[in-house]
Amino acid sequence: MATSIRLHRMGAKKNPFYRLVVVDSATRRDGKPIEEIGYYDPTKKPHDIKVNEIKALDWLSKGAQPSDTVKSLFSQAGIMEKFHQSKN
Repeated sequence: MATSIRLHRMGAKKNPFYRLVVVDSATRRDGKPIEEIGYYDPTKKPHDIKVNEIKALDWLSKGAQPSDTVKSLFSQAGIMEKFHQSKN
């Protein structure tokens, strides 16, 4: 089972709120997630990003592929740097 880490949209119309979730890569955007690892609120200034670092690093080490947006959010939070350092 190939897994990916991506955004799950929530919130009202024109007021988005996203959860960072681990899902099977064949699952639709708002399908049932395997695990929730954080959230992202783009409506606040500055953007509110909360990620469970331990779970994120665990899933990345298991081979879960983050989407482009999630990879950018992980870079802002410093998770991608820690992941690359742990690989070496």
